[in-house]
Amino acid sequence: MSQSTESTTESNPFTKPGFLIAAALVVALIAATVIIFLLPKGQGNAQPAPAPGESSSTAAASPGTSAAASKSICGLPASPESSLGAAPDTKWELVGTMAAPIDPKVGPGKSDEQGIRSCFAHTPTGALYAAVNLWALGIDPSNERAIAEHLAAKGPGRDAGMKATQTPAPASAVKVQIAGFNVSYTANQTVVELAFKADNGALASVRTTLLWQDGDWKGVVADNGAPLEEPRQVRDLSGFILWSGA
Repeated sequence: MSQSTESTTESNPFTKPGFLIAAALVVALIAATVIIFLLPKGQGNAQPAPAPGESSSTAAASPGTSAAASKSICGLPASPESSLGAAPDTKWELVGTMAAPIDPKVGPGKSDEQGIRSCFAHTPTGALYAAVNLWALGIDPSNERAIAEHLAAKGPGRDAGMKATQTPAPASAVKVQIAGFNVSYTANQTVVELAFKADNGALASVRTTLLWQDGDWKGVVADNGAPLEEPRQVRDLSGFILWSGA
């Protein structure tokens, strides 16, 4: 190999071990994104995630704001809180390979025979817990159909995903855990950005949009059934509220 070729190889970030490690984390999270959000084959890119309060055809599927619509399906208390500026005091338990938060006043308030965890409080903390538990469940490809049925928001995206022929993604060898978060909250729609850390030290983040629907937080998909946003690599956890259980 010539000196110029060696120099080019050494300067190429795509050949460096650090990049390959981070890429493995993103691949693992993208596999979970497909499982959680029912990505149909052959669909185009998803639309950007709407910020809380913005309208979209998917967000329009959310229920009204009547008192009945706002009540938790398992009786968890609501609160007037509209922000979450610090990490909650959290008890964690493993869901598959990922540590997920649990609190009797926040959720999950229900867990069925398949282990699908649902019913989270109508609060910023409840939305955060719902997003993390959704991801923890989504790491396991066998949860694909149950997640679609119980945890996806009603609307054309969910319908498209349910009708699509699914090819479950294989479980990744890369293990990931929550490392931090940001929450942009309204009572009807919330965007939770989660930072993930892999067992090899790589970092990535992804935003999950949730609707308060039928007394619980539900994950939102684009009208074509694709995820609203895919994971991206991050260099560090600056800008995130640090929070982890493993």
